[in-house]
Amino acid sequence: MPAIENVDACVFDAYGTLFDVAAAASHCQDELGEQWAPMAQMWRDKQLQYTWLRSLMDEYVPFWQITQDALDYTMSTLGIDDSALRQRLLDVYFKLDAYPEVAGVMQTLKAGGQKVATLSNGSTDMLESAVTNAKLDLDAVISVDRVGIYKPDGRIYQLAVDDLGVPKERICFMSSNSWDAWAAANFGFQVVWVNRFGQQPERLPGAPREIIKDLTALPPLLGLG
Repeated sequence: MPAIENVDACVFDAYGTLFDVAAAASHCQDELGEQWAPMAQMWRDKQLQYTWLRSLMDEYVPFWQITQDALDYTMSTLGIDDSALRQRLLDVYFKLDAYPEVAGVMQTLKAGGQKVATLSNGSTDMLESAVTNAKLDLDAVISVDRVGIYKPDGRIYQLAVDDLGVPKERICFMSSNSWDAWAAANFGFQVVWVNRFGQQPERLPGAPREIIKDLTALPPLLGLG
């Protein structure tokens, strides 16, 4: 018997789950040198902080603006003043590398009859560019832009229910971001936490059904592949 049953749609977070958020800094190692890894981590941390803080402040701006603001903060903190490098880093963000297993897993899920979508904080144009660059065949690319608030607000998870026409209890949701996994479980999704980074479990409402290291383990959980 599959570990997770009664699933009609698989919905994925984008950044860190499908796409490597460190890829932008990694592709600029020739210019950043040893600073590339600290930059990648700080940039990502600040991105998330700004989504939560702006949601609480009721001061929404699209994720593309947050991405730029977080990068500017990071470059200033690291003492990097280089407008050409800044633009290069931002350009790469529209073509982030998908993790190696992603395309194959998506094909397996769709062949098994699953609807497949991404539900992300990312701006619509950012997400569509990344999905196109990775040649992913998705049924829906869903952005928080339509609501004007960021995860983990429950209205964001409801977008997947509405767009896919699938009850929340029949949606399997995957995220590498632990806080996102716990929040989605609390909303009512069947959640698989893709713990790519060896994090500890959160102490928050909700809990994932299963924990995996990367997406290759997902189809067997659903009895596919």
